[in-house]
Amino acid sequence: MKLWGGRFRQQENQMMEDFNSSFPFDYRLYEQDLTGSIAHVLMLGKQQIISREETEAIMQGLTGILEDIGEGKLELSGKAEDAEDIHTFVEAELIRRIGEVGKKLHTGRSRNDQVALDMRMYARDQAEILVDKVQMMIDALHKKGSEHPCLMPGYTHLQRAQVVTFAYHMGAYENMFGRDKKRLENALELLNENPLGCAALAGTTHSIDRWQTTQTLSFAKPVDNFLDGVSDRDYLLELMSDMSIIMVHLSRLCEELILWSSQEFRFIDIDDAYATGSSIMPQKKNPDACELVRGKSGRVFGDLMGLLTVMKGLPLAYNKDMQEDKQAFFDALDTVAACLDIMNGVVSTLKVREEVMQESVKKGFLNATEVADYLVSKGVAFRDAHGIVGQIVIACEDKGCAIEELTLEELRAFHPAFEDGIYDYLDYHQILQKGNKKEMIHE
Repeated sequence: MKLWGGRFRQQENQMMEDFNSSFPFDYRLYEQDLTGSIAHVLMLGKQQIISREETEAIMQGLTGILEDIGEGKLELSGKAEDAEDIHTFVEAELIRRIGEVGKKLHTGRSRNDQVALDMRMYARDQAEILVDKVQMMIDALHKKGSEHPCLMPGYTHLQRAQVVTFAYHMGAYENMFGRDKKRLENALELLNENPLGCAALAGTTHSIDRWQTTQTLSFAKPVDNFLDGVSDRDYLLELMSDMSIIMVHLSRLCEELILWSSQEFRFIDIDDAYATGSSIMPQKKNPDACELVRGKSGRVFGDLMGLLTVMKGLPLAYNKDMQEDKQAFFDALDTVAACLDIMNGVVSTLKVREEVMQESVKKGFLNATEVADYLVSKGVAFRDAHGIVGQIVIACEDKGCAIEELTLEELRAFHPAFEDGIYDYLDYHQILQKGNKKEMIHE
């Protein structure tokens, strides 16, 4: 069924019909499309734009379609004869069920505001699910950190730098995903406006009640401008940007877990459930879950860049280019949701080798900065202290020992300010008790 065929003399070319159809991917909007149509019909009835009997008949038909799809009685295979999109499919099925009165469903509405409504509702529903998945990720990181408050090296330039704790390191990712959650929640607040009633681009002469559909569909308010309402896809771009940042954080976490699971680090062991083996090397255990998540980040970035490019030069209001929003958004959404689920499993089942981490702390002169701070507390200028400690490190490298293994006499050979109290500055557990480093101790 064509909703627009009245002014055409010829049939649409079959190749064009296939090229133009969005039903193979937008059928997933069926619940939002039917829910929005039900709200629209209720409003038409209340405003007496259609009769009570017509309202009841259309409502019964729409409710029946929604129930039948949900129960699997009406298939949405992604391919239906003459279904240009989910809107066409629903309307055609409604007319098939209740007859000519079904044609009144579209009164005072365009596919432009209809699809804008469907996408906002779908984006809202899915973003709320993502918020929950991000929170699960935060909870998994916090739990794993709480279980292992052990010492470990902190790195800059991938070189051992200063001592931290595993719990504190996990806390850094908790903060990242905490910001991700806030970004999603902010996007949810911004997108929660009702475009229904914009019609094609300039509203309708029917006396519709936009606030009724707004309240029925749980939006905060109707959109302010009809032109913007049907052509706005900022909310999808914002959500895809948020999802891209989530993938950045997941990818960084994966990179560290991949490194830490290697024989060179041996800090962690990834559970067998989230690893695979080699077809030729029997000894291999590959961190494929993490590698796949790291790789899929590029896919999500590409989806965002694709939609940005689609939208960048479009005049107001609706243009068919905007049909390209769906596949990009659906793909990004599916990918990020799957990656969050997988990484929640990876982190939750992670084995942490505390003894290896703590042994690594001893091998990297990770207390060197604290030795410099000690000298500063004795009145030595920091720049001079920095140079003195650098010489101490060279001496320890030559001797094959750690700074804390030097005698007080050996330390005083570098500067007379060293006293017995220096060893409190050299003990890694004591280091974390000093100054604002106390914040790193997991409570």
